[in-house]
This record gives sequence, C-alpha cells and structure tokens, in this order.
Amino acid sequence: MHPVRSLLLAASENRWMRANATRLPVFRKAVTRFMPGERLEDALDAAQVLAQQDRIATVFTRLGENVTEMAEADAVTDHYVEAYGRIAERHLDTQISVKLTQLGLDIDKARCRDRVRRLAARAAEQGSILYIDMEQHPYVDATLELYHAVLAEHRNVGVCLQSYLYRTEKDLQAIVAAGGAVRLVKGAYKEPESVAFPKKADVDASYLSLARTMIGPAAKATGFRAVFGTHDTTIIAAIQQHAQATGVPRDGYEFALLYGIQRSVQQQLARDGYQLRVLISYGDYWFPWYMRRLAERPANVWFVARTMFAR
Repeated sequence: MHPVRSLLLAASENRWMRANATRLPVFRKAVTRFMPGERLEDALDAAQVLAQQDRIATVFTRLGENVTEMAEADAVTDHYVEAYGRIAERHLDTQISVKLTQLGLDIDKARCRDRVRRLAARAAEQGSILYIDMEQHPYVDATLELYHAVLAEHRNVGVCLQSYLYRTEKDLQAIVAAGGAVRLVKGAYKEPESVAFPKKADVDASYLSLARTMIGPAAKATGFRAVFGTHDTTIIAAIQQHAQATGVPRDGYEFALLYGIQRSVQQQLARDGYQLRVLISYGDYWFPWYMRRLAERPANVWFVARTMFAR
C-alpha cells in the first residue's frame, strides 16, 4: 500500500483527530473542495446548481457512522425523511445513500432494518432508489443480509460493493440473481491483506471484471442496475469500450462521481449522454470521510496542501 495512503487511512481512524480536526480552520478550508457545506441546505443548493447548469443528477449522504443510541439512529432516519421532502420541493433528481451503522446496525439489527424499510418506502413515493453504503469488512455480511431482506420487499434499493475485497465476486453474483442494484467502488478503508487485494493493479483488475458482470447478459435478464463509482478515467474508458462492444446502450448503466472531483470529466460524461450522478456529502462528521477521500488518490494531498495554506 502507498505510504501516504496508509498514513491518511490511519488518520481517518484516529479518535483525537476525529474529535478535534473539524474545528481547525486549516482543515475546514481544505474540505470545501469535496463538500459544499455541512447543512442539508448546502447540499440542496449544490444539487440545484448541477441540475441547472449541466443537467447532472445527484446522490446525498449525511456523514456519520456507528451511532451508540437508538435516539440518534431515529434522528438520522427522520432527517432523511425530511430530506426527501426538501428534494421533492425543489423538483430535484436526487437519491439518498445511507450507512447502516448510522441507522443503528451496531445496536439492533431488526430495528435498523425497519428504518431502511421506512426510507425505501419513502424513496419509492418519489420514484427514487435508496442506496446502502458498504463499510469496513466486518460489516459486509450483516449489510448484505439486511439488503437482501429489504430487497425482497422493496425493489428500489441498492447496495455498494467494494472491488478490493476478495469476496465481492460471489456477493455480486447473488445480487445479480436477485435483480438488485449495485454501486461499485474500489474501497476506501484500511483492510488487512487476508480480506482485500493489497495492490492497486489487482484492485483495478477486480473492478473491471466485476463491471463486465454488471453489464453482462445475466444482469440484463434480471433487471439488475449497474452503477460505477470511480474517478479513474482509465477504468471509465474501459467500461465504455466494453459496453459499446457488447451492445450495452449508454442508458444501460450509470457513473457516480464525487462532488468537486474531476468536474470536467463529469461535464463530459453528461454531454456525451451517459447516465451520471454526483455524490454530495454533508454534515459535521466529515474528517474520517475526508481522509479516506484523500487516500483514494494520494496525489490530491499536494493540491489540498496548496489550498490549505494559500492566502
């Protein structure tokens, strides 16, 4: 693993940094590259600009994880229900993506599942898909168990899978068979070599292999939805080429890129007629997420350093 990536991932897990870094002006200034603000209103404003200027759809996620009280999990759920209402008021094409540990997975799995059902039902009222984020590898089994349970009742739910995990090929096959939806990412947590590919080349090869399955004939037959969450232009081009060669239309899959990263690529994808969503994160619990975003591409560190210390 790249030494800078290792350092950034270690920082994302440091309790002192998580508790204190968000109050430091130097970090608050730098994070604005990746998120429009901490409030739902900031995310709504950013989504409206993207929709009006470039006709780009969006996905919202409120940052946070591992709540310890039921009241916290209920408050997060209520917040997302309110967010759906605010999205409808502005007539935005915006989905929501949630973390299960933010909905109480660590406390009570059954009640967490009920909260996801509530959000899936609310999303369905707006003709939208609810996505479930994937967290560290110890949560994969519980996340997928809950996902399949909710998918059996609500067809408008998807889940995130990570190409750096060895197990993902098998997990994907099960979701394809069930006619679900997957947003595929490389993976942003610090994982042991016993469960995840340590080399970037292997992670990339896994991503492309999984991508081919996601837009293959078996996936089409079950109504599976394919979403590719990546900023890697080499991988984006390879997916486009494979899709064209196998007769998969541009509206047969979707790309998902993060707010503030490779804006020109986002605009080009939209102009070329590809399905595209930009993921907008907000909330005050942003430090771990921010470190993981930097770790995905260590070259971003120099850019951010210049931003942090520019006058």
